[in-house]
Amino acid sequence: MQWFNLSDSVNALALLGAAVILILTIFITGLYLKKIKDSRSESEEQLDHTWDGIGELANNIPVGWVACFIGVIIWGFWYFFAGYPLRSFSQIGQYNQEVAHYNASYEKTWASLSQEKLEMMGSSIFQVQCAHCHGPNADGMEGKAQNLLVWGKEEGIIETIKNGSDGLGYAMGAMEPIEMSDDDARAIAAFVMKEISALKNTKFENEVDKGRELFVDMGCVACHGDDGKGMEGMAADLSTYGTPAFLKHVLENGKRGKIGIMPSFGYANFASIQEEALNAYIQSLNAEE
Repeated sequence: MQWFNLSDSVNALALLGAAVILILTIFITGLYLKKIKDSRSESEEQLDHTWDGIGELANNIPVGWVACFIGVIIWGFWYFFAGYPLRSFSQIGQYNQEVAHYNASYEKTWASLSQEKLEMMGSSIFQVQCAHCHGPNADGMEGKAQNLLVWGKEEGIIETIKNGSDGLGYAMGAMEPIEMSDDDARAIAAFVMKEISALKNTKFENEVDKGRELFVDMGCVACHGDDGKGMEGMAADLSTYGTPAFLKHVLENGKRGKIGIMPSFGYANFASIQEEALNAYIQSLNAEE
């Protein structure tokens, strides 16, 4: 019988506690029944009310009973708040262990994928998990969800500057739209992609120097910091922009954006290679298509 597995410390302690309580209950009950039967002290005070000739003594609760009650309460708190939730078997825990084991095997199997294969894997994941809201072409279906054709690229930064951003759960809260020219926004985007993001690449190489100055002058450093890393969670870490790490943050935490609410996909337990593949596919999309 699985419940009688004494190698499990929770089961063993539970059975031991039950046995102790049972023995104490039988012993104390027998002791007081014998006491009632054999004699009654003259000092015992009886309450005034009776029922069918049966009276009630005005005695304090026996010390043994009090000790049992306190012991059961302490044991109950330990069992329900420490012993059971933290150390026992659960279907959720079993599921998470199985998924972790499968993901480890999955990672090993697909560890050396070419970029083309990685994008193909990402496309398959996208069509199953993401296309329902973002559309089969990842264009956001006319504003119903984020347009992923521009996400993780210069165009995505420009869009964020122009329209603001909300719902990623950072301490600084929502980023409001910033008034600036298209040229200035493009310069900042070029600087972020080239010198802050781990991608270290931009389509607008000639705009990087201008963007570096604007990043300071327009107040971007106030929230994102001089290095663009978000000052330890105060704002988005731009060094991860366009990388699997940034995508992982969104997938695990969801987003309560201006368009609507994206739920967390933490329940999906994506393997890191799947997150990398999904990011590779999104990065391969062309904003001009």
